[in-house]
Amino acid sequence: MPVYTYRGVNKTGAAVAGERAASTKTEAAAALRRDQITVSKISEKGKEFSIPSFGGGVDAKELAIFTRQFSVMIDAGLPLVQCLEILASQQENKTFQKILNNVRASVEGGSTLSAAMKQHEKIFDALYYNMVEAGETGGILDTILQRLSLYIEKNVRLVRAVKSAMIYPVVVMGIAASVIVLLLWKVVPIFVNLFSGLNADLPLPTRIVIGLSNFVGSIYGGMILVFLIGVGFAVKMWYATPPGRMSIDTFLLKLPILGLVLRKIAVARFTRTLGTLISSGVPILEGLDITARTSGNAVVERAINQTRKAVEAGRSLVEPLRETDVFPGMVTQMIGVGEQTGAMDAMLQKIADFYEDEVDAAVKDMLTMMEPLMIVVLGGVVGGIVISMYLPLFSLIAKLAG
Repeated sequence: MPVYTYRGVNKTGAAVAGERAASTKTEAAAALRRDQITVSKISEKGKEFSIPSFGGGVDAKELAIFTRQFSVMIDAGLPLVQCLEILASQQENKTFQKILNNVRASVEGGSTLSAAMKQHEKIFDALYYNMVEAGETGGILDTILQRLSLYIEKNVRLVRAVKSAMIYPVVVMGIAASVIVLLLWKVVPIFVNLFSGLNADLPLPTRIVIGLSNFVGSIYGGMILVFLIGVGFAVKMWYATPPGRMSIDTFLLKLPILGLVLRKIAVARFTRTLGTLISSGVPILEGLDITARTSGNAVVERAINQTRKAVEAGRSLVEPLRETDVFPGMVTQMIGVGEQTGAMDAMLQKIADFYEDEVDAAVKDMLTMMEPLMIVVLGGVVGGIVISMYLPLFSLIAKLAG
């Protein structure tokens, strides 16, 4: 049987250290807790030093599958600890497996499930453990987990739409820029050597392309590349600050086509999150606070926080939402109807369904419109470079034919 070394404090607050034989590390920790020892460090004897692991995070899809399976097991009447043990043993992601084992150990030690999950906020965020806490309090944990899995699945779909809207055009334009630079850097100099041996008068388009090629191949081209990379890092660092995030998010929401898509995404995420929290029994003020933190946009986050302060002061939800001028009129009207009829959660879910469909349609329309536009631009630039290089040859052939 493995032996585990430990350090911690006993019930009188005195520091203690020693060894404990147990089948697993979890069993050793549980035995020490029964002896009223608060463990600060525990490791298997002879394996105190281990190679650290890097990466291996838990993505939303894995979390959705776990939540769905967890809800089915709880609904079937399996004990909580056994559910966590089975799900941990089935996990291929070692990081997630370790976290689930830690959650199981905490629950075995007397902690609630929500408190155990709260210790791993990078995986189980505020929305997750607050809903679990509401489910534990109301005795409807299986129902809450089903709602959570549905929410995460829909959120994954929404994130995929965001990536389609943002990443696809950037990737295509990046490839186009790389092709153009490659032509100017490697292909055009071959024609320049040919033209220098012909002593021919070069037309203006050819001279412009040769000038661009010389610039790209010179030290200044490399400096421009380094400068652009530096600008990218600077923008990323600025976005990490509250003023930078507010400025960039405001700019993105004001863009002609992309801004409309991002606004619809923000509305869908806000209504889905708040509706899920309210239907799970989370208080409205706490729900607004969690929704603001998970909104993903600084402008929307500020609007929700302003609304929360107004509701805390005794106002209704719909009036401050309308005053923020961030949410469309239809959204605030439907929320007002839900507030009056007492069916706020159902109304928010209907708004979320509507706007998620709108996001799918808007992304599809945007990509459909952008594809031919990018092809035309790329074809025009590349075709212009090629034709410019062949113009002197056409002129030479015409002279020889004459």
